Amino acid sequence: RGFVYDSRNNLQMRGLVVLLISKAAGPSTAELSFQHDMVSGIYSSQRSLAEITELIHTAFLVHRGIVNIGELKSCDGPLKDMQFGNKMAVLSGDFLLANACTSLAQLQNTKVVELISSAIGDLVQGIYYENSKSSENCLTDDIGISRWKEQVFLSHSALLAKSCQAAMELAKHSAEIQDMAFQYGKHMSMSHKLHSDLQPFVRESSSDTIAFSLNSAPAILHQEFHGREAWLKQIRERPCAARDNCAWLKRPPHRCAFVFQQLQEAIKAGKGVTSAIDLCRCHGNRALAALERFPPSEARDALANIVYAVTRFP
Repeated sequence: RGFVYDSRNNLQMRGLVVLLISKAAGPSTAELSFQHDMVSGIYSSQRSLAEITELIHTAFLVHRGIVNIGELKSCDGPLKDMQFGNKMAVLSGDFLLANACTSLAQLQNTKVVELISSAIGDLVQGIYYENSKSSENCLTDDIGISRWKEQVFLSHSALLAKSCQAAMELAKHSAEIQDMAFQYGKHMSMSHKLHSDLQPFVRESSSDTIAFSLNSAPAILHQEFHGREAWLKQIRERPCAARDNCAWLKRPPHRCAFVFQQLQEAIKAGKGVTSAIDLCRCHGNRALAALERFPPSEARDALANIVYAVTRFP
C-alpha cells in the first residue's frame, strides 16, 4: 500500500471525506453508550471504513493500469515486460481488493457490507462501459448529458456516496442523515469530475493545447447543443494538413494535433464549457445543501471548503 500511494497525488481524498463526514455527524442518540470507542469524534469502525474505501479505490486504479497488448508497438518496449506488468497489476489489484473485503467483513454490519459491495459492482459496471469504447479520444457516442451523468456516477461517485452513507450507518444515524451523507458524497464527486473535465478549457496559464477527452462533459454538452450531425460535419470540414492520412471516423483525432486543437477551440467557443461550469456549480450547491442537515463544526466547514475548491473557476 505504501508503494501504491503517491503523496504527490490526492489519492486519499475519499478516505478523508469519509472521516470528515463521520466527525461532522458525530455520535447518534442510539450510540451514546459506545462513545468510549470514539477518538476525535470518530468511531474506530468508521476509520476502518475510510481505509476500506481507499483500498477499493486504489485496487481499481491498479487494475486500470492494465495495457492492451494487442495495441502495443515495438517502440513501447519489450512485450514480455508489458505482459509481466499486466500480471502484476492484476495480482496487486486483487490483493488490495481481497484485503478490503476481509476488513469489510470484520465490521460485522450487513447493511454496510451490502452498500460497499454494491459500490464495487457499480465500479465494475462503470469501468466496463469505459473500456467498451475503442479509444477515449474517439468521437463521442451519441449520448446526452443525462446518460453521461449515469455513467460517471457508476465509475466515480458511487463508491464515495455509499461509503459516506455507510459511515452514518455504523454510527446508527437515522435514514435521513444517511441520505444526506449519500447526497453529499454523490454531488461533491460529480462536481470534482466536472471540474477535472473542464481544466483543459478553462486554464489560462498554458498556451499549449491540453489533452482532453471527447467523452468529457464539455464535449458531450457541445455536441448536445450543436447537434451530432452538424458536429460531425464541422469536424469533416476543418482544414487539415494531414487530410490524406487522417480518416476521421476511423482514426482518433489526437493523431492530428492541428485539428484536435481546432476541436478544442470550437468547444470553447460554444455553450459546452459554460454549461459544464453551471452543471458543476449545480452539483456543488446540492452537496452544500446536504451539509446543512449536519450541525456546525470545523469538519462541516472542511467539507464545504472541498466543494468550494472544485466549483471555483478563473
